[in-house]
Amino acid sequence: MPLLQFPADRRAADIRRCAEALQNLHGEAANRFWRSEMAGFAANLRDQGCSDHELSRQAALFMDAVQMELQVVYAAAAER
Repeated sequence: MPLLQFPADRRAADIRRCAEALQNLHGEAANRFWRSEMAGFAANLRDQGCSDHELSRQAALFMDAVQMELQVVYAAAAER
């Protein structure tokens, strides 16, 4: 397993960027955005020599981090 300089769930700027984009996208536009992001994400990890297993693990971590960011944003908005 290669050493990842920035594990997926620690990429705060990418996580915030995706969460912000997904707040403004819905339906097919959101699906296209997410598929594009994940394709780029996978290509980057493959270029770093990640196995399919590690790629899947990192993708799940990233997806969970984006979901958590969205939950924080929506909870803050609900409190206003």
